[in-house]
Amino acid sequence: MPNLEAASPHTMNTYGRLPIAVDHGEGVYLWDVNGKRYLDALAGIAVNTLGHNHPKLVPALQDQVAKIIHSSNYYHVPNQEKLAAKLVQLSGMTNVFFGSTGLEANEAAIKLARKYGHDRGIERPEIVVYEKAFHGRSIATLSATGNEKVQKGFGPLVEGFIRVPMNDIDALRQATDGNRNVVAVMFETIQGEGGINQMRIDYLQKVRELCDLKDWLLIIDEVQCGMGRTGKWFAHQWASIVPDVMPLAKGLGSGVPIAAVVAGPKAADIFQPGNHGTTFGGNPLATRAGVETIRIMEEDGLLENAERVGARLKQTLARELGGLKEVVEIRGQGLMIGVELARPCGVLTQRAAEAGLLISVTADTVVRLLPPLILTERQADDVVAILAPLVRQFLAE
Repeated sequence: MPNLEAASPHTMNTYGRLPIAVDHGEGVYLWDVNGKRYLDALAGIAVNTLGHNHPKLVPALQDQVAKIIHSSNYYHVPNQEKLAAKLVQLSGMTNVFFGSTGLEANEAAIKLARKYGHDRGIERPEIVVYEKAFHGRSIATLSATGNEKVQKGFGPLVEGFIRVPMNDIDALRQATDGNRNVVAVMFETIQGEGGINQMRIDYLQKVRELCDLKDWLLIIDEVQCGMGRTGKWFAHQWASIVPDVMPLAKGLGSGVPIAAVVAGPKAADIFQPGNHGTTFGGNPLATRAGVETIRIMEEDGLLENAERVGARLKQTLARELGGLKEVVEIRGQGLMIGVELARPCGVLTQRAAEAGLLISVTADTVVRLLPPLILTERQADDVVAILAPLVRQFLAE
């Protein structure tokens, strides 16, 4: 059988795509149209929580497709309420708005914060955001993002953001001192696109205290690091804090597009009818995917699995690569791990794919691993067995 070419000549050239066209998947493995198998250590960029073709998820989605896929938000959607109630229970928060993407969730969070300010008589509300942050590619979320490379060519950016470095409470205090326009602090517990950079537990607790003191909203973007990826439902829970606003997406629907903004008491009633909306968000299929994803995660103990297998993966990476001169750091939590090298290493995505492993490189120098939460310890060892020789070979060049 001749090889089929991986090409998309009629699709906009917005992605630096690898020459792979995916055909089907099973568990943590994907096959391309030519029958080559890959170990998927990217999970659609932290999306395929349950891997591929999960035996409990597929029948549930088939059942839902046969009933109704989409209605509209003019009507009540029973799965929406079921999923919202579950997210409220897991987060200790109050209510939920559903969208379709992480960008949409973060956009809604920004709107919530601005209206929170306007409701208090603040004409030009400002939100504190972070260096190296990534919140999306709409004009507002791009403005909140801390990456000049992705912002270039899209100015003027939206005003109303104050940028500070991570894990420096004095810098946050100085940047906001005497500014009555500040309404919120917004960050990722672990920066994904920024290079798997973690907020320290003591810092998270101090920011929560400062927000309480100043009556600001604490917005924690859990789009990439949430939904069990670190071994808790949401990564900020390791610090025993609760945000006021929490955008979610990616892993919530195991591949079906869904996002959520979970709000606590301070933000629960800011949006009223007409203030915000969405066409596709929270439709019957998407919310069924969310309900079933959480059910299966609970039944199969996937939070514990993420913590245990993630620890094994990190430990094995440290053993194989930790002593190398140009390996700067191996960091992350659960099944969200970054290996930072001392020089740009984008070529490793192609080399890993050729060797049958799907990864990504983010922030130019960080190999990012975000495998499905069903990954086993044996499969984690397989990831390292493929990746470590590639990294060693690259660093020897």
